[in-house]
Amino acid sequence: MSATPRNLNKTALLGAGVVVFFAVGVLLGSYTVTIPDFFRILTAHLAGGEKIPGASFIVMENKLPRAVLGILVGVAFGLSGGLFQTMLRNPLASPDVIGISYGASAAAVLAIVVFGASGAAVSAAALVGAIGVALVIYAISRGGGGSGGRRGNAAGNRLILAGVGIAAALAAVVNFLMTRADIRTASEALIWLNGSLNSANWEGVGVLLASLAVLVPALAFLAGPLRMLELGDDAAAGLGIRVNALRFGLVITAVALAAVATAAAGPVAFVAFLAGPITRRIVGRPSLPASAFTGALIVLAADFFAYNVAPLILGGTVLPVGVITGALGAPFLLWLLVTSNRKEA
Repeated sequence: MSATPRNLNKTALLGAGVVVFFAVGVLLGSYTVTIPDFFRILTAHLAGGEKIPGASFIVMENKLPRAVLGILVGVAFGLSGGLFQTMLRNPLASPDVIGISYGASAAAVLAIVVFGASGAAVSAAALVGAIGVALVIYAISRGGGGSGGRRGNAAGNRLILAGVGIAAALAAVVNFLMTRADIRTASEALIWLNGSLNSANWEGVGVLLASLAVLVPALAFLAGPLRMLELGDDAAAGLGIRVNALRFGLVITAVALAAVATAAAGPVAFVAFLAGPITRRIVGRPSLPASAFTGALIVLAADFFAYNVAPLILGGTVLPVGVITGALGAPFLLWLLVTSNRKEA
């Protein structure tokens, strides 16, 4: 199905919204920066010119890497959630639900609580945990009887069910580890579990950007056959698509996107889950580029509220971005379901 000009215009509007929220995050907030000063600071940083005391550090080492990381994390989660939901033709299929995020969380908390890890070591543990759990879930979903198209049609549902079961077990593991940790370690692990951009830096931005530079072209390569897979496994096989091989490649790509985003900022709740449904409401059809922009918008808007508005309400307390996405995500999802039911009635 080709995109219509109207759908392309809506996708472009989502992209423009990302630019606007990026500018808001960098220029406004508890420390405001004028547009001329921003370009002076950026030019001085790139060309080695005279820096503005205080402002240069705040913009280049805090605001700008935080906003850039927010976009990259949102894009990765949005693409991952949109890919899972489109591939499995199920709105519940997202890294939040099928255990990928819990795999990353369990591995990261284990590294923090048991091995005293921090920084890059925690991110690496989260990456390994997400990929390891994904492989286990995929192996379980491939098991069972049946053959040919019937087995392929059932694989998506089994993948979701296996993921939900493993997610519940891993949540118990995380809770057990938290009860065994001292207060300081538990506090550190809890911040990571909620998902946060507070530790954003250019090194983390570079790692995530390099990862997306590999994964996004891979996704673009698989997007064509994905459209055929939407017709059903039997129809796709009849068109010459190797369904199992394609599904494995799509699962690995979607998992990798969620894993690198989780490694960079923690399991930011509901971003991957909501990006797809919101995109379908706005654009009118599944769209991976629009899902990427929607994910970035969710993260940027939630982080601006968490970093700049919440401290005014909570007496200076800066919230992790995942607290905001988690608090707002569930009611919004319920609203989507209610309005969808009314539309179908």
